[in-house]
Amino acid sequence: MQTSNIHSRCPLIERGFSISIFAIAVFSLLGTSEAFAQKSKNTSPNSVPLLTRHATKHETRRFAYGGQITLVGAPQGSITVEGWTRSEFEITADIELQAPTEGDLDRLAMVNGVVLDEDANHLRILTTGTHDKRFMKSVSKGFPKHLLGLPWKVDYKIRAPVSTNLEINAGRGPIALTSIEGAIQLSATESDATMTLTGGTVAVTIGAGNVGLFIPVRSWRGGGADIRLAAGEVTLELPSGFNGDIEADILRSGSIEDGYGEFESRERPGITPQKLRVRAGSGGAAFHFTIGAGNLHIRKAVASDK
Repeated sequence: MQTSNIHSRCPLIERGFSISIFAIAVFSLLGTSEAFAQKSKNTSPNSVPLLTRHATKHETRRFAYGGQITLVGAPQGSITVEGWTRSEFEITADIELQAPTEGDLDRLAMVNGVVLDEDANHLRILTTGTHDKRFMKSVSKGFPKHLLGLPWKVDYKIRAPVSTNLEINAGRGPIALTSIEGAIQLSATESDATMTLTGGTVAVTIGAGNVGLFIPVRSWRGGGADIRLAAGEVTLELPSGFNGDIEADILRSGSIEDGYGEFESRERPGITPQKLRVRAGSGGAAFHFTIGAGNLHIRKAVASDK
């Protein structure tokens, strides 16, 4: 199967761009997502009961610290990435297909799947399938149109060295990142994303959903985090005595809830329902939060690492 022209990566919005450009981009993304969901619903043959087929792809490879992993996910499905101390990469991909007949499932299994592409210290995980028009034109001419709108998903579970640079381009589904301390770039259309991290440089852009950043250490090892959410809720949990600089902006509607209680104003306006410019402890890594419509909840962890 050819994979050279399967996907082009979606770049994250840089900090140098204005907040207004971010708002236009993410709200356009939401409109596109709703239209795509409605189109998928309308094209599914919901009058015909669908059969379900599951397949699992599992691989383990040597993978050095400081490497790069790029994951282009499915339109639907969960993603879990956990850092560990081994110089190994492990992936389990659970693929679920639905179609009216066994023959249709066989046809879908030929195009909907997962491909690993390794180059030096860069590992690419590519999700191929009916969602990618360019891919379908290149590998399966004359593919039955009635199979294009059928529901399918891939759930990813990945383990990699703690010091790994990670880039994820996802669709809809929950995302969990734990114990990764490299450069992390995450973009998703709709997700409940949970990140339990102690360091790195993190950039997140999500159209709709909820984001939780849980920091179990008092001093972040790395540049910090830039989290942008068009619509939804963001939760930031910090241990007592945390050191860092925090900024937050609510663009349209919503508010900032300070349940931490240990901040000092770093610059005007300090703490307001829509803006936050504060320092925790002696300062340090920078954390930026931009929310189009929604709320930011900042709370203190019950227990913290010492």
